[in-house]
Amino acid sequence: MTSGSHDEFYEYYARESLTPAAQRRFRAQRDTLLRLLAPPADTPLNVLDLGCGPGTSTMLWADAGHRPLGVDINEKLLRLAAQRGDEHGKGAQFLIASAHELPLPDGHFDVCVAPELLEHVPDWEGCVREIARVLKPGGIAFLSTTNVLCPKQDEFRLPLFSWYPAALKRHYIRQAQTVRPELANYATYPAVNWFTFYSLRRALRRYGFSEFWSRYDIIPLRTDSRLKSAVARLLGAAAPTRFLAQCASPGTKVFAKKGIA
Repeated sequence: MTSGSHDEFYEYYARESLTPAAQRRFRAQRDTLLRLLAPPADTPLNVLDLGCGPGTSTMLWADAGHRPLGVDINEKLLRLAAQRGDEHGKGAQFLIASAHELPLPDGHFDVCVAPELLEHVPDWEGCVREIARVLKPGGIAFLSTTNVLCPKQDEFRLPLFSWYPAALKRHYIRQAQTVRPELANYATYPAVNWFTFYSLRRALRRYGFSEFWSRYDIIPLRTDSRLKSAVARLLGAAAPTRFLAQCASPGTKVFAKKGIA
């Protein structure tokens, strides 16, 4: 991959992270997690922002009075996050580390967010194991990633890529990592893993998570619209409609609470 392609990847995320859309997206994630966790008022939480990139989500947690730590393996993006964090002045901290080998203590964090991370890490289950390890019992994690059920996706510039057979996926991943980086939008680490809500839920259960919410379960928490709430409840009411709704969603989102026992 050329240095130019790395620059394009960096510049894209440096710009995108400042957009109103990014701010709304990360703020909605934060507020949903706070509603699910329901901590006592004025209680600062220890928050791990895994794969934090330029640190937008990390600083939004600091804005709400919490103690966030942003972790990423991309040194250039992390330097940008630290610079923005210093200018922000709310105490957000940043650390360069691998998501599947975190130099952090067991049971330290109340919340862990890992948006658009697992698809890019070959040892994705090691990341899930580390998230479970550093979360307190009763802590909550948010993970968003790819959805193999939906033909629409943004990871590769190839139609219906999520439905390609595994061997064909591997071929184009190798192409993106070598001679055709534009296929994966010049990503330093192209998406190599593909999930469903159900497969990710099974993995989280193996590591001690016991309660789960999909994107449709949390819509009533995010809206005052009775119509949207009613539609979301209808979609989640039965296994067939829930499955069809997942097939129409370009990404997988899981909110999960770690068991107390």
